[in-house]
Amino acid sequence: MIIPAELTQCLKHSKRLAILTGAGISAESGVPTFRDAQTGLWAQYNPTELATPEAFQQNPKLVWEWYAWRQQLVAKAEPNAGHLALVELEHHQPSLTIVTQNIDGLHQRAGSNRVIELHGNINRFKCATENRILEQWEKQTAIPPHCPYCNGLIRPDVVWFGESLPVFALEQALQAIERSDVLLTIGTSALVQPAATLPLKALQQGATVIEINPETTPLTPCVHFSLRGKSGDILPKLLKSVWGDTQT
Repeated sequence: MIIPAELTQCLKHSKRLAILTGAGISAESGVPTFRDAQTGLWAQYNPTELATPEAFQQNPKLVWEWYAWRQQLVAKAEPNAGHLALVELEHHQPSLTIVTQNIDGLHQRAGSNRVIELHGNINRFKCATENRILEQWEKQTAIPPHCPYCNGLIRPDVVWFGESLPVFALEQALQAIERSDVLLTIGTSALVQPAATLPLKALQQGATVIEINPETTPLTPCVHFSLRGKSGDILPKLLKSVWGDTQT
């Protein structure tokens, strides 16, 4: 792939770089997308019917066990070349901020420092009653376990259908996007709201928007540069075109 010279110069001279990542970059690590995860015993369930507050209220054990199974899938995954390239990119652009729709924590495991999680983290837990983040609790036989403070049920700290995004995370994401002069959108379908509006806000603010995705998306006609392919292939080449040999 030939990287356009204009793109190279744009990235090299960026002062406020922002990254928006979606399920595509995690899929390259073997993390199934939300709907692709429905295999084996879970194939009979519609994931949109499990990832709701109502489902947890009606059958908390079922929802907990489904997330426990998904946690096992995430635990087997390792950061890929795309994740590692973003870590390298941060070395060149210390102000870089990653806004991710993914809940697997692979960016942090790869070594990225400034990560805003719009949809939470599957490996973090909170009290369903008080919304308190819980680092640990005594071992219990109950499924789900109970909050050590109020005895409410413990749930994954992820955003379910019908729930709003965490206010602070959304505010941070908006600030990072609106202040950026270059935005890389990687592996996102540009369909899930409100994250899908973030690149449009960057465009409105005059930022250069670069899309990296194997497929075209609703965003493709709007961006300045559209690179077709996987992040693990394109990002290392992009970094090399700007700064020469990289560590990835």
